[in-house]
Amino acid sequence: MKPLLDPKNDYIFKRVFTEHPDALVHLINDIRPDLPPVVAVEIINPTITPEELTGKSIVLDVLAQDANGNRYNIEMQVRRYNDWGKRSSFYLSKMLTDQLSAGEDYTALNAVIGIHLLDFDLYKDTPAQQQQALWRFEMRDGLQPEVKLGDTLQLNLIEMKKADRLGLGDRNLRDWITLFEHWQEETRMASIHHDAVKEVRGYIRQLSADEEA
Repeated sequence: MKPLLDPKNDYIFKRVFTEHPDALVHLINDIRPDLPPVVAVEIINPTITPEELTGKSIVLDVLAQDANGNRYNIEMQVRRYNDWGKRSSFYLSKMLTDQLSAGEDYTALNAVIGIHLLDFDLYKDTPAQQQQALWRFEMRDGLQPEVKLGDTLQLNLIEMKKADRLGLGDRNLRDWITLFEHWQEETRMASIHHDAVKEVRGYIRQLSADEEA
């Protein structure tokens, strides 16, 4: 049996979640369990072009839209870029501005939601940061954080290595993290209970057996 391909690989990640949008729905809901669940998504960028694989600038993130028109940018990041926060803010803002043409009403804007899975520790400067791995950034007032400037811009970050070390997240999210961090370890994978994660591992096994992939 061929070894499994790494689900954190950009190409494998995009193939799995664009070809199996039901799995993407589970992933989104398990990262945001306290919010109204997404029922279904439409993949906005389902194809992988030759330019994405051979060009200098490879963008293999997953773009999706739910039934309410909210747009999602799901990325797997294994490298820490300089000015990481600025880069994330730029891509999220571009998703927002791309929705309107000149003269169109701002009421037509739908929320844009970034979900970034990080394979590194981003925040580690203080003891409190070292104990948190699940982050949600929204536009809130600095003095009264319960007051939000709407839900138009949201960014969810999962520091997977840190979450794995500390056992953070509910059971479903921990199963996803186990898949991404320990996909080759049969003992660890046997501990997974989430059916959606088991199915995704099956998809990865199918891709791993495909010579072209």
